[in-house]
Amino acid sequence: MREDIIAPPKPALGDIEDKQHTRLGQWQSIETRTFESPSIAELYRQRTRRFADVVQLRQPDRVPSLMLSAGIVPRFAGISFADTYYDSEKTSASTLKFMDDFQPEYTLFNSSSTGKAYDLLGYNAYKWPGGNLPDNVPFQYVEGEYMPAEDYDALINNPEGYMLRTYLPRVCSNLQGLRLVPSLFSTVEMLGVGMWLGGLSAPPLMDSLSRLAQAIDHVAKSAAAAMRTATTIVSRYGCPSLVGGVAKAPFDLVADTLRGTRGALMDIYRRPDKLLAAAEALVPAAIHAGVGTARPGPPPFVFMPLHKGASAFMSFKHFQKFYWPTFKRQLEGIIAAGMVPFCFVEGSFDEARLELIAGSGLPAGRTVWLFDRSDMRVVKKHFSGFACFGGNVPNSLFSAGTVAEMENYCKRLIDEMAPGGGFFISPGATVDEGNPDIVRAFMTCTEKYGVY
Repeated sequence: MREDIIAPPKPALGDIEDKQHTRLGQWQSIETRTFESPSIAELYRQRTRRFADVVQLRQPDRVPSLMLSAGIVPRFAGISFADTYYDSEKTSASTLKFMDDFQPEYTLFNSSSTGKAYDLLGYNAYKWPGGNLPDNVPFQYVEGEYMPAEDYDALINNPEGYMLRTYLPRVCSNLQGLRLVPSLFSTVEMLGVGMWLGGLSAPPLMDSLSRLAQAIDHVAKSAAAAMRTATTIVSRYGCPSLVGGVAKAPFDLVADTLRGTRGALMDIYRRPDKLLAAAEALVPAAIHAGVGTARPGPPPFVFMPLHKGASAFMSFKHFQKFYWPTFKRQLEGIIAAGMVPFCFVEGSFDEARLELIAGSGLPAGRTVWLFDRSDMRVVKKHFSGFACFGGNVPNSLFSAGTVAEMENYCKRLIDEMAPGGGFFISPGATVDEGNPDIVRAFMTCTEKYGVY
C-alpha cells in the first residue's frame, strides 16, 4: 500500500501546521496568478485571507459569504439543465453571467459538461437532464443494491479490484468488458507484461476500453473549457475556489452507491462485522480520493458531503460504532497531508454527534463544517474554539421568502454565530431555485451586518 494514502496513527501537530500553512499560503498567493487589475488581485488576496482566518479560528475583517449556487446558474442565464450536461460553451457563458450579475465571493464547483461521457459508458446509477430525464429536471440518484451482500468479502479483500471488475460493469452497461481486466501483478515479471497485454486484447475488453477512451477524450475537452472559465473567474472577479479535492466518508462509500441505503442499514443488524470491515478496508481509498491528486497550488480544501451519518439515518449508538471511527481516521489522513476537510453535513447532526466530534482529539482549526439543518446554537456551543463552521440559511428563503426575511434571518444568524470568529454564512444546501433579488440580498448581507 502506498505510504502517501495511509493516515499516520498520530500525526505530528507541528508537521501538520507547516503543511497546512504552506498549502494555504500557496492558495492565497497572487504571484503565480494573472489578474485583470491590481484591485482584482487585492480582492483575491482579501478573500483568501478572510477564509483562511476563519478556518484557523481567527476573527477576520468580516464574515465570509459562501453561495452554494447550482440550478440557479442555468435558470438565471436562460439555458436548460440539459445544456449544462451537453454544451460546454453555454455552461461557461452561464457561469460567467452569474459572476457578472451577483459577484459571489467564493466558488465551490465549476461545472464541466459530462453528459456525453455518461452516455458512452451507459451509466445507470444516476439519471440526468438531457439523457434519461427531461431537459429541466435536476439529476436523480437511482437507489439500488449495486453490491449484493455476498460480495462483501470481495470488496474487503481487494477494494480497487472489486470496483474495477465488478462494480463498474454493474453500473455502466457499456463497460462489461472490464470484468476481464487481468491482474496488474502479472507485470512484475518481463514475461508477465506480454501476458498482461495479451489479456487486454480480449474483444469485449477492447470495446470497453475504446468507450472509456472516447469518454476520457470528451471529459478532457469539457474539463479544459471549465478550467478556462475557472481561470477567468479568478482573473476577472478575484473569486477564489474552495474545492481542491472531493471525498466521501468510508461508511458512505458503502451505503450510498454500493449497498444502498436500505441494504446498508439492514446490514447494521444482519451482518455488522462485514459492514465494519468494509468501511475499514476503504479508509485508504477514502483518504486518497481527497489528497491523491492534489497539487500545492489549488485550494487546500477537500469537499466531503456527509450522508448516512445524519441523525435521521442512524442512531447515535450506531454513529459511534459504524460511522465515526473510520470517518475520523479519514479526517486525520487528510489533515496529515496539510489539507483541510470541508465537511458538508447534509440533514442534521444532533448534539451527541457534535459533542463527540468536538471532543474527539482532532486538532483545532484544521477542519471546516457546513451545516444544512443542524441547530446552529448547539453547533457553536461545541465547535467554538474547535472548528470553523457555517451554513443553515434555508433554501426555501431563496425561492419563497422576501428580501426582508432573508436579511433578517442572515442578520440574526450573524449576530449569534459570528462573535469570536471561525464562522462563515452559507445556504444549508445547494440552491436550485431562487428569486434574483433575494439571492442579491443574501450576497450583500455580510457587507451590511458581518463587519467586525
